[in-house]
Amino acid sequence: MEGVDAPLEWLSPAGVLQAWVAEKGGEIVGHAMLSRPQGEDAVEMWLEQSGDTADHVAVGARLFIAPEARGEGLGERLMRTGFDYARDHGLRVVLDVMTKDKTAIRLYERLGMQRLGTARHAYGEGQEIDAVCYVSPAPEA
Repeated sequence: MEGVDAPLEWLSPAGVLQAWVAEKGGEIVGHAMLSRPQGEDAVEMWLEQSGDTADHVAVGARLFIAPEARGEGLGERLMRTGFDYARDHGLRVVLDVMTKDKTAIRLYERLGMQRLGTARHAYGEGQEIDAVCYVSPAPEA
């Protein structure tokens, strides 16, 4: 795209396992990504509660659906694709979501994600916000 000068690492940050996009009418309207753990609160909670190891964990990140494409099930389809990838690779998905993001919380809970607890995230200059941490459903035996 002309006029865009962004470093490639923005598209492929360190630790990325896999990423997906949702398209509508030839336009990208959604995105989701799984990455390796990098010290996230949700990972630490899951490891403490499960006794599992970080090499069995994928971190769900960057779930986004453009406002004009919301309500069409794209977020659910992206999440289920991520769950399938994780299951096929022997991983559990953990993630956190800001408590203000009620729609995302409803989606994760509807998908059967288990609430692990809450964490406090610092950002900006002295600002903090609560986040809910989740783990994906256990794979079916």
